[in-house]
Amino acid sequence: MDADNYIGPGDKPAPYETALLLVDIQNDYFPGGKSELEGSVEAGLRAGELLALFRRLKLPIVHMQHVSTRPGATFFLPDTEGVKIHKSVSPLDGELVLQKHYPNAFRDKQLLTQLSLRHVVRLVVCGMMTHMCVDATVRAAFDYKFECVVAGDACATKALIHRGRTVAAADVQTAFLAALNGTYAKVLTAAEIGPLVSSPKV
Repeated sequence: MDADNYIGPGDKPAPYETALLLVDIQNDYFPGGKSELEGSVEAGLRAGELLALFRRLKLPIVHMQHVSTRPGATFFLPDTEGVKIHKSVSPLDGELVLQKHYPNAFRDKQLLTQLSLRHVVRLVVCGMMTHMCVDATVRAAFDYKFECVVAGDACATKALIHRGRTVAAADVQTAFLAALNGTYAKVLTAAEIGPLVSSPKV
């Protein structure tokens, strides 16, 4: 974590409520990467639109960057081009970038600490992969009592295989977003989220 972006206990941040959480939108998930997802380019564009909106409104932004440290990992390897955050959502100077090593972005508590210090109670979440890190992070956020909105069209995933049966990426995406929608989050499009971001209640 960049020490220049860290807010310590003695600092007094503005009382923001809604933050944008961009999960693992990194080069290896895009064409030419080591683990390309279906629809990553389109999802990156939608995530970029949300990022531009939050910048205009001067609302908190958190970029999560997954760095693989487990033995045998094949992508998001340290010091590679693939681990870098994709150009569609490149962080600006001063925007918070946190690294993680597990699907759940809340696992090591630094994300929770930074959101709490910024008085965030509501998260707009987008990113990759829908069935893995997005799902794990949104469920954890709910457990920490954050109100969550997921930009479904700003997320991407891939086909999965279970017991010899292939589940198409579109079906994986639909199933996981449907499972999150309701109890854990509101699942909307990026365009639907836009007008709601500055309202008192998303």
